[in-house]
Amino acid sequence: MLKTTEIPNLVKSQKEFFATGKTKDIAFRKEQLEKLKKEIKNHQEAITDALFKDLGKPKFEAILTEVANCEEETNYILKHLDRWAKYKPVKTPLNFFPANSLIVPEPLGQALIIGPWNYPFQLSILPLLGAIAAGNCAIIKPSEITPNVSKVIADVIGKTFDPNYITVVEGDKTVAEELLKQKFDHIFYTGGARVGKIVMKAAAENLTPVTLELGGKSPCIVEPDIHIKHSARRIIWGKCLNAGQTCVAPDYLLVHREIKDQLVTAMKDSLKEFFGENPAESPDYARIVSDRHFNRLTEFLKEGNIIVGGETDAESRYIAPTLIDEVSWNDAVMEEEIFGPILPIIEYDDLESAFAKHGRSPIAQINDRPKPLALYLFSKSKSKQKQVLQQTSAGGVTLNDTIIHLGSPELPFGGVGESGMGAYHGKASFDTFTHYKSVTNRKFWLDIKLRYPPYADKFKFLKFLFK
Repeated sequence: MLKTTEIPNLVKSQKEFFATGKTKDIAFRKEQLEKLKKEIKNHQEAITDALFKDLGKPKFEAILTEVANCEEETNYILKHLDRWAKYKPVKTPLNFFPANSLIVPEPLGQALIIGPWNYPFQLSILPLLGAIAAGNCAIIKPSEITPNVSKVIADVIGKTFDPNYITVVEGDKTVAEELLKQKFDHIFYTGGARVGKIVMKAAAENLTPVTLELGGKSPCIVEPDIHIKHSARRIIWGKCLNAGQTCVAPDYLLVHREIKDQLVTAMKDSLKEFFGENPAESPDYARIVSDRHFNRLTEFLKEGNIIVGGETDAESRYIAPTLIDEVSWNDAVMEEEIFGPILPIIEYDDLESAFAKHGRSPIAQINDRPKPLALYLFSKSKSKQKQVLQQTSAGGVTLNDTIIHLGSPELPFGGVGESGMGAYHGKASFDTFTHYKSVTNRKFWLDIKLRYPPYADKFKFLKFLFK
């Protein structure tokens, strides 16, 4: 493992490698992406084993959410990279004549990627794909909370790349602190808002641009005009994926009073269908990542009325999928992102009118809080869909399902306000690690003297040019 005192030299070596210009070659970038894709495939068993050790993540879930999407994203980038990297001619104002203009995509230089623990492989590799595609060098700092995955990432990257080009630095927060002291050309951080502020403050010292993928309390609104069974299944899947440790998991449920009881019954049925009578015995249900997070989540179980779930086991860090009714907006479970398999339920009478018990409309309550990373609405009504899209703000939205919007490489994924800044996936990943350089090229065969002194008698021409 690299010592913190060695980090400045590593950063310097990567800057020297970037200065050779090798990474700017498109063929080189494609070759590196192909090599990484191959190595990930070779390590698939090691990756899924590490995810099980750190998070109890089922193999199917690990491949679906951590491995397969890395391959899909790589293929998408390879397909489009030539077009993205081309110089783009643009129109030139007539008063620049004779000249032409173009936009030149160029790599920023050296990127620092700080990964999270909840999807520790995918959320370290996906930003890296964008950095490689755009022609950058990169250092990855995986989360120390998932040490087995951190080691696998280090193995994969170490077998694929020259460390002067791309490398992994493992370690605790002291390593992250030392990395943040260095001058990078871009910092990409995924995690919580508290550490996000630390990252942004450190970046400001060097005027380094940042992408912050954070989180927040993602609301899920359920209107009466839905297919109840399908909606229940989709909500439970989104909430229980990775035991709720997903930054875009439905954080709380706003359900119309008319269908609340039916929906709750259908969600109970879905839980039984997915995980059996006792989810603790299911091979398809993950565990909480650490004792600290387990203890934090169990405090939420003291609030409201538990209508299903609530069972825990500290030794295995198991928390049953839990639905909590009779929750108030002032309860602790509604004050911070849950990031676990606990779903508070609040009922309402109408999107337009006040809550029967709580005095304000769902949209007003959502807008009173920090902008979430995701928002979900279950409704067939085009007018209700339009209303929610126009009257709320969120990083992304899925209508009549949960989570799936972030799986499309055609859609940029990112937060807004306190849920983050910047975006990635598909071309957005390329854009994040690219500077679009503006270029104007004047010709020598004509040189109109209008702009040169002396200026006397030239004002009438200015009026003509800029009218």
